[in-house]
Amino acid sequence: MTDARTVIASLRRSHERLRALVGSLDAQAVRGPSYDDEWTIAQVLSHLGSGAEIGRLVLDAAVAGQDAPGQDAFVAVWDTWNARTPDAQAADVLPADLALVEAYEALDDTQLAGLRVALGPMSLDAAGVVRLRLSEHAVHTWDVAVMLDPAATVEATAVDLLIDGLGMIAGFAGKPTDPTRIHVTTTDPDREIALDLGDAVHLGPWDGAERPARLSLPAEAFVRLVYGRLDPAHTPPLAADGVDVDLLRVAFPGF
Repeated sequence: MTDARTVIASLRRSHERLRALVGSLDAQAVRGPSYDDEWTIAQVLSHLGSGAEIGRLVLDAAVAGQDAPGQDAFVAVWDTWNARTPDAQAADVLPADLALVEAYEALDDTQLAGLRVALGPMSLDAAGVVRLRLSEHAVHTWDVAVMLDPAATVEATAVDLLIDGLGMIAGFAGKPTDPTRIHVTTTDPDREIALDLGDAVHLGPWDGAERPARLSLPAEAFVRLVYGRLDPAHTPPLAADGVDVDLLRVAFPGF
């Protein structure tokens, strides 16, 4: 089981990467496109800032032993951030993001061990809660970074922590395609993964069973695939046997 403080440390590194990126943006870049073609960079930053504030509300309630705030509280945060100018969204994201990181860092061992957060049908421990934020943070930070450097990758320590938790994301975001059973092998870190496409998408550790299709690629690229961010221009060298990579892109359109 991954220690919560390891995930918190990775979230801190992702925050520092975001800080460096935001510091390099001028007014024009802030208003320019992000990797997500529906959002500008400012809107990505607004999403991260509002997510940080909501994360802090949820954390504070959990530490106090209270239920998480309702949807009305979340909508109020989103509305506030959406009403800000692009310059304000870029200026305000870092303080909000840092406040959440520091709140996680300030939890003592007893608080971390006892933390439980109910999100829909899930009950997450401290590592699970922070990992959820890390996945959002690392991927959306890449959405900004890749517009400044086409060779940018998702932060390596985040990839190490996210690669084993992709099953939930795949089941949530995956779309029906032609049935295909794939044995996925990743590097950095090394993993063997079973991926089933069809009416539903299932992803989990490889069980040793023979599969008719094989895919080998860096773990960083596989994380981006599941998050809908492996377009041809940002696909590293990979080996595919019996796998239509375009079919994989259809199965994982992003969100």
